[in-house]
Amino acid sequence: MELPKYYGFYVPVLRALEDGKVHTLKEIREYIIKLLNLSKEDVSKMLPSGNQAIYDNRIGWARTYLKKAGLIISEKKGYFRITEEGTLLLRSGVDITDDLLAERYPEFYYFKYGNKKIKDAEVYAKDMVVETPQETFERMYNVINKNLSDDLLTEIMNNSPLFFEKLVVDLMCTMGYGDGFVTKSSNDFGIDGVINEDKLGFNVIYIQAKRWDIDKVIGRPEIQKFAGAMMGPPRIEKGLFITTAKFSDNAREYAKAQHIILIDGEKLAELMIEYGVGVSVQYTYNIKKIDSDYFEG
Repeated sequence: MELPKYYGFYVPVLRALEDGKVHTLKEIREYIIKLLNLSKEDVSKMLPSGNQAIYDNRIGWARTYLKKAGLIISEKKGYFRITEEGTLLLRSGVDITDDLLAERYPEFYYFKYGNKKIKDAEVYAKDMVVETPQETFERMYNVINKNLSDDLLTEIMNNSPLFFEKLVVDLMCTMGYGDGFVTKSSNDFGIDGVINEDKLGFNVIYIQAKRWDIDKVIGRPEIQKFAGAMMGPPRIEKGLFITTAKFSDNAREYAKAQHIILIDGEKLAELMIEYGVGVSVQYTYNIKKIDSDYFEG
């Protein structure tokens, strides 16, 4: 049979989780194979690149979009549970489409469509026609990285605060800063890490690393505490406050005046992807063009 598009798997994924228990991705896949009576041939067809089975790819994106809509939750990578909202939507019997999710769930809307204002799927589809293939590729590349960012933050939250502090120092070193170390938790005076600004160690940067809930908003008082810790002794002129959470506008304004750089969860994940910390290359696509020198030579 012809496999459903990714949105055709919304309902099957929710049904696989309807019992309210936590299930692995493998269990979800096996449930849907039985539910839709899919053959081995159906689930083994590969993408044109040959990098992944079409079935696995579409299940994966259905899972991602349902998660962004708040219909399922993943408290640990590879394990999923339906939410109360997911149960209500499934039992309502409505046709679960991208249009419906975009209309009801802002997080899904902004994840899939960004800040683009759309009235309906038809209008959006017409807009997409005017994209060049390169623009489409780059737009989807950004969507894939947004999904990876969510997974990175989930993994960080599943580890200890000490692990997060070490991760931050590792990231700074990978970005080209000098040697760094995590301070002793029992006597750090509010400083979680120290990193040299350069490889010779001419200047030192203090680090505050807080693994807080991704929805928490950090206000000015927390930044003021960090600024106080920077007063020493010894007095340090530059600081980095890095967290999995978010910062308020007041916190950002104060930090700017104190030579403190703020990195929130979104920016942290971007930097980890850019510098290859906690991630590895899964697929490589080489986009080629005509070699004019070859033909003109």
